[in-house]
Amino acid sequence: MLDNGSTDVPEISAEWYRDVVDAAASSPEPVQWFVGHATEGVILLLGALLVMAALSRWSGSPHDRALALIAPVPALLAYVGSEFFKTVVDEDRPCRTIGREIIAGACPPPGDWSFPSNHATIAGALAVTTLLLSRRLGLIALPLAALGAFSRVFVGVHYPHDVIAGVLFGALVAVVATPLLARPTSEVLRRRANRPDSPGPKLASRSRP
Repeated sequence: MLDNGSTDVPEISAEWYRDVVDAAASSPEPVQWFVGHATEGVILLLGALLVMAALSRWSGSPHDRALALIAPVPALLAYVGSEFFKTVVDEDRPCRTIGREIIAGACPPPGDWSFPSNHATIAGALAVTTLLLSRRLGLIALPLAALGAFSRVFVGVHYPHDVIAGVLFGALVAVVATPLLARPTSEVLRRRANRPDSPGPKLASRSRP
């Protein structure tokens, strides 16, 4: 184990980190440029895919509309949980403790803890929520999330176990929170649709002879 901040880092994760960042530092500049931009751009792409998946559900049943309405919430919950774990674990960034050359612009400042990766957590939550709303778009989102998670190691700001834990945590939050939030939301939408003063019943009553 590698002593790092107030926690111990698995030696195998530290070794993988060294291997990845050494390979990144010696990789062609176009590769460095692509992955360096992908580390932020993937989150935007995943957000766009989630919006598309939500819109595809909007014209459906109350349950479909409920899924569309709560779609951003699992990622938000996952982010909050990730921030909580960071304050509990207090794992320092590998770019500070190991000291390898990194392609990120700079190592995050002290106190910006490493475990788990916020980027990977959000990516995992967005990808799995998209998959739950749209299988077709979800199959695009999953490899994008994997790329986004790997890019955090490639640019040198996270250990591999940071991003693995982040993706798994984000995915778990999405799997649990999406149906739990959609169920009561769909019930509210059904009750609103069945209210006597709702537009639907009024139009129907006018059409009777």
